[in-house]
Amino acid sequence: MSIGVHNIGQGCVTCLDYDEHYILTFPNGYGRQVNALFGIFILNALSILTVPWIELGGECSINCSKTGYNASIVFHTKPFYGGKKHRITAEIFSPNDKKPFCSIEGEWNGVMYAKYTTGENAVFIDTKKMPTIKKKVRKLEDQDDFESRCLWKDVTYNLK
Repeated sequence: MSIGVHNIGQGCVTCLDYDEHYILTFPNGYGRQVNALFGIFILNALSILTVPWIELGGECSINCSKTGYNASIVFHTKPFYGGKKHRITAEIFSPNDKKPFCSIEGEWNGVMYAKYTTGENAVFIDTKKMPTIKKKVRKLEDQDDFESRCLWKDVTYNLK
């Protein structure tokens, strides 16, 4: 049993300190809960529910028009039997290069490891050790009509 959300469109992230704009696409999102059947020969096949989890799956990309660097990212969904949740692989490319200079693998909500073409291997990021940073958001009255929080304010209010 699961539900899937297929994200369409793209987002833009701006790094003000470097005057860089990144265009990115999004992975699909899934809410999962699997029925596992055990013991076909034991008391008419016992059915046990697992703990539900959120999962990302699919391909996405990140591109910077200023520098020409880009990344191709794959969020791997957990196979029905075995395997791990939250796996991710990625390749980072220099401008105009067909081969990546860095490959990344790990868990998107845990530790990711980088392997460079120089032979160096390193921890790319450990999300568990990252500090939580509070979002900086302009007041609703200072936002344009189509900025997310302004556009969805009535829905947010009614959900609360």
